[in-house]
Amino acid sequence: MPAGGNTYTRGAIVPAMVISTTSVWEEVADEFTAESVVQYDKATVYGDFEQERVLHQGKIRLLPNGWIALPTGRLLSPEAVHHIDP
Repeated sequence: MPAGGNTYTRGAIVPAMVISTTSVWEEVADEFTAESVVQYDKATVYGDFEQERVLHQGKIRLLPNGWIALPTGRLLSPEAVHHIDP
C-alpha cells in the first residue's frame, strides 16, 4: 500500500476509508430546535404502501431533514420510510 493509506485502482488513486468512532447524532443534534422537530407519541412507521412492513410503532421524532429519530437513539432514513400514521 502506498504512503498515506491510499490505494491504486486502475490508474486512479482511491483514498483510504476513515470510519468514525463517535456518533454523528451528537454533532448535529444542536442544530435542531424544539420548534423544528415534530414528535408523535403513538405513531406507526411503514416501509411500504400496503402497510405490511412496519418499521416502528410508538414514540418518534420527525426531524426537519426528514429523518426519524427513535427512542433507542437510532435513526430511520427518509428513503426507508413510505409513510407515517400518527
